[in-house]
Amino acid sequence: MKQEINRFEILNKITPLIENTAMRYNLIPIEIEFIKENHKWFLRIFLYSYEKDITLEDCENVTRSLNDFLDELIPVKYYLEVSSPGLERKFKSDKEFLIFKGRRISLKLKQALDGETEKIFKGEILDWDDNLGLRILRFDDGQELQIPKSNIQSAKLYID
Repeated sequence: MKQEINRFEILNKITPLIENTAMRYNLIPIEIEFIKENHKWFLRIFLYSYEKDITLEDCENVTRSLNDFLDELIPVKYYLEVSSPGLERKFKSDKEFLIFKGRRISLKLKQALDGETEKIFKGEILDWDDNLGLRILRFDDGQELQIPKSNIQSAKLYID
């Protein structure tokens, strides 16, 4: 008999555990994904730190701390992958604009802003507000831009 899995229910159960475990190592899980690919379940956790680059040791510590607890909460066989988000990863949630505040990003808009022709900007995140959207300092001219959340197509960290 095939077992029905509600991945959102499982994510809701395991997310607080993952967040608390990461916090013990001074890390932030910026993305937690529980997904089925090619008939196999994967739990992927992407970690970030304000203070340092994520190391293999960080990933191992979080993995070891979580293993037994996750096995009790996840009723199917799964593969656990713990890593850093990588430099080229697109932002997947609004909270990443807050996490990466002060960092450089590359931003692609759905539509050009009034008086502009370009839809791609590079700049520094100044602030994020759920209602107002993103405030960015554009590199090429030092202009501050307010970009509505609804106009953001994609964003990722910008590395020189």
